[in-house]
Amino acid sequence: MSRRDIVTEFRKSTASQGGQQECVEVACTRDGGRAVRDSKVPRRGAQYHSAEQWAVFISALKNDTFNH
Repeated sequence: MSRRDIVTEFRKSTASQGGQQECVEVACTRDGGRAVRDSKVPRRGAQYHSAEQWAVFISALKNDTFNH
């Protein structure tokens, strides 16, 4: 996937607002997936996730199923 497949502007995660040091930005991709990057160093590039991968990730967040 290339940069041109990103169809929205990157936006900062709401969890990263308010002076947090750990900040991520998310943008939508043409295939319904997401691109994620570090807001402090955006030139480093983004990680791309398919729509299915993103849905599994969001579900795990909502259900708190990550291993701690």
